[in-house]
Amino acid sequence: MYPKIDIKISNHNIEYIDALNFMEKKVDKILSNKENEMLWFLNHDHIYTCGSSANKNEILFQTNTPILQTNRGGKTTYHGPGQRVVYFMINLNKRKKDIRKFVNIIENSVISLLKEFDIEAITFPERVGIWVIKSQGYKLSKEKKIGAIGLRIKKWITYHGLSFNIDPDLKFYANINACGLNNYSSTSLKDLRINLTNKEFDKMFKKNFNNEISQM
Repeated sequence: MYPKIDIKISNHNIEYIDALNFMEKKVDKILSNKENEMLWFLNHDHIYTCGSSANKNEILFQTNTPILQTNRGGKTTYHGPGQRVVYFMINLNKRKKDIRKFVNIIENSVISLLKEFDIEAITFPERVGIWVIKSQGYKLSKEKKIGAIGLRIKKWITYHGLSFNIDPDLKFYANINACGLNNYSSTSLKDLRINLTNKEFDKMFKKNFNNEISQM
């Protein structure tokens, strides 16, 4: 019998620090077996966050957009309206204690979702995240990032998670070396001429994730 995963959906922008506080409390409740695991679908207002391995040189231009040091893994990334965020508060004590496998589950959930729109995406061992290489039969001249992943683990409970570009303003990525990478650009479903609502994304991703996590 697999543990029950609760679903939390927020349809208004959530302040990043409020989300972090919620996740930290939730992890403690999961650890003490007081509450179920959770997937949380939400959006943030414009913010740049710097993970535990971020370098200050990843901020290329100072703007009015807030910059926040956070405790997730990874480097610098952007969050904002039009980008769907999925936070995973999952207890790996009750599954396989394999972080790489869990990251693969997130990646594969996104890749399967994109395939339904005839978008081909892949992953790279040295670059965490989801990269589009082909859309509706058209091969991109260079892969573009559509989803970023950054996790933190506390006693084998995961938190933080995935940011996926549905329809954000991609100009915000010009101010940073996203995920510490230069000479790479980001894309979105809108950029690839696909219209999808948050509600539709949530439903599709949840289905794919449930299929993937059942194998762990």
